[in-house]
Amino acid sequence: MRVVIAAAGTGGHINPGIAIANKIMEKEPDSKILFIGTDRGLENDLVPRAGYELKHIDAYGINRKINFDNLKRLYKTIKSVGQAKKILEEFKPDVMFGTGGYICVSVGKAAQKLNIPIVLHESNAYPGVAIKILSKKAKKVLLGFEDAKQRLPKAKDVIVTGTPSKITETRITKQDVIRIKNDLKITNDLPLVLFFGGSQGARSINEALIGIISNNLNNNYQIVWAVGKGNFDDVKNELKEKNINIDNIKNTKILPYIYNMQEVMEVSNLIVSRSGAMTITEISTLGKPAIFIPFPFATENHQEYNARVLEKVGAAKIILDKDLTYIKLDNMIKELISDKQNLAEMGNKAKMVAKNNVADNIYEEIKKAIK
Repeated sequence: MRVVIAAAGTGGHINPGIAIANKIMEKEPDSKILFIGTDRGLENDLVPRAGYELKHIDAYGINRKINFDNLKRLYKTIKSVGQAKKILEEFKPDVMFGTGGYICVSVGKAAQKLNIPIVLHESNAYPGVAIKILSKKAKKVLLGFEDAKQRLPKAKDVIVTGTPSKITETRITKQDVIRIKNDLKITNDLPLVLFFGGSQGARSINEALIGIISNNLNNNYQIVWAVGKGNFDDVKNELKEKNINIDNIKNTKILPYIYNMQEVMEVSNLIVSRSGAMTITEISTLGKPAIFIPFPFATENHQEYNARVLEKVGAAKIILDKDLTYIKLDNMIKELISDKQNLAEMGNKAKMVAKNNVADNIYEEIKKAIK
């Protein structure tokens, strides 16, 4: 199988593409896979690290403002269709797989010109512009959430597969729980609440947590907080101004980044986070109750739509970013952790949203599209 994968910009687009590339290579080791991205995004780190070749085109996201810079970007993006077409002609793929974002439009339009079958995957509950544009001509459109289906009325063959993730259903042992908590220097005495805002952190969540910590509000729960690599020093200095040592806070462990995220999620009683599609996938896979604070500037407000998927089944609560205060967040945490049975029920309801054998199912749909 020869596959071109269009994925650029953020981990939310790139990681599902890598997961499917890995599955294809597992099933058909003689396959050839080529990623197409830009020279600006996270793909330049993640794709080579995963062992795949990456080619660049000069495509851009276009906002609705009419100005010189935007017109220049539009011109370059239109030209990038030709760049993509040349790459496709040289590589001769059996199929083009796109995970959304502006790169998808350029590569998808080039694939259409060459009659190459297109398979799209949309992780979010509210499909992005690229998926909407290409879905009419795509052989198959694969979705992370059932809720996205109704928003793609012109797509021909739509299948809800879920979103591929590194997080698995593998359960940890009691010995693992002890080891993980010892590594984090936390105890078994209090409920553990995990906070994160994506790989770069989230400023509003960080500010709310500083309020909780500096007012000593978390006496009846423990905090593990992934603050984001770029935010760690700022948070450290902000706490220092309040005479708080970041390495010695009662019931609190603050980290720049969590590398063993699945393990930490599994020992947590409650998760507080943004609501990107990958986060929703991971939380539902592990069956964890959550409080979501959707990123308010996400395209098409898709993070709120994602969060509503779990809220609708009773697995999560939502605080909109504009309404977030440390007092409101602390009160909601205390209300949830005070009822262990309700927390367990929320976790079980989260599992209802999870899909099984996601990568395998996507692989099979790609094979069907080629046939």
